[in-house]
Amino acid sequence: MGVGALAIVVLVAWLHSGGKKEEKVEFETAKVERQSIHTSITATGTIEPVTSVTVGTQVSGIVAHLYVDYNSVVKKGQVIAELDKTNLISELNRSRADLSSAQSTLNYQRANYNRYKTLYEKGLVSADEFESNRLNYEKARQSVASSQESVRKAETNLGYATITSPIDGVVLSKSVEEGQTVAASFNTPELFTIAQDLTNMRVIADIDEADIGGVKEGQRVSFTVDAFPDDKFEGSVTQVRQQATTSSNVVTYEVVISAPNNDLKLKPGLTANVTIFTMEKDNILALPSKALRFTPNEALLKGDQQIADVEAPAKVWTLEGNTFKAHRVETGVSNGMMTEIVSGVKEGTEILVDFNISGGEAPQQNQASNPFMPRPRNNRQNNQQKK
Repeated sequence: MGVGALAIVVLVAWLHSGGKKEEKVEFETAKVERQSIHTSITATGTIEPVTSVTVGTQVSGIVAHLYVDYNSVVKKGQVIAELDKTNLISELNRSRADLSSAQSTLNYQRANYNRYKTLYEKGLVSADEFESNRLNYEKARQSVASSQESVRKAETNLGYATITSPIDGVVLSKSVEEGQTVAASFNTPELFTIAQDLTNMRVIADIDEADIGGVKEGQRVSFTVDAFPDDKFEGSVTQVRQQATTSSNVVTYEVVISAPNNDLKLKPGLTANVTIFTMEKDNILALPSKALRFTPNEALLKGDQQIADVEAPAKVWTLEGNTFKAHRVETGVSNGMMTEIVSGVKEGTEILVDFNISGGEAPQQNQASNPFMPRPRNNRQNNQQKK
């Protein structure tokens, strides 16, 4: 037999053999079981005290005494600093002197008015003279009232020179030192920042506009801080603020999260990595969400296997004997990976989730295109046997 004839025989034998392998179908299944399903969003925030007060002064002067420092524990009304009172006392004395002078003038004008009033009633002075003395008397009364206000203001300013704590708390910051001059001409200088209760902190988290719709008051929150990477802290959403903040075209909303701090590990200013659980359901029947996307087709049928389908918005499949059976189900919440099953199948039912086909024929078109190209070893052995 010539080489050409041998090649034709090999080609015909190769075309008819096809190197067929038996297909093997493997199914992935999952049982309908009771599980917990939750969805969450992540964000970062800053830890701060729930209540903090900035303490300043309404009068200018030199800081004469400081009685507290960083981390000092203070009580409401406790003296924490004093300004030099020399000028303030001088101002008060001057105001009191002005008041005394105004009071003397008032006494004179009152006596003069009463005298002219008597003379006017007897017709001994003109109406013009009487009115002039009455006007002087009224001016003296107003001058006394103005001087009294000046004294009260000077007393108040002198009182402002003694700085007291407005709340019970801990001094977080101190902005002045003894001997430093503070000027209150345009705004109130900041002297201290006092936090009311460091065992009750909060987290101000910035939530992206795409996630803010799912955030509600009362939702559970867990967060971590870099200072204690092995600790997980718990809290809850206490406020969702309506004011938006835009930075680099990114819109965020502030969400306030409670942060109990009984062990005082959380410090003001720490960065918190926040997880807000926007949906949580426990002890519910659930199965993998991809089971709802599984659909058997004719390629999976072997022998006398059949498909029993139903019309339903949502359904799952079981393999019962030789039948792929569809079950109409009602679904509940889902987090994308798992879906709640409200009704339709019982707990423990084994549901088809996915399949995998292994083995089978190699692509015929590629094999027939050139029978003399190198092939895997098994194919060459088959062709030699058929020869």
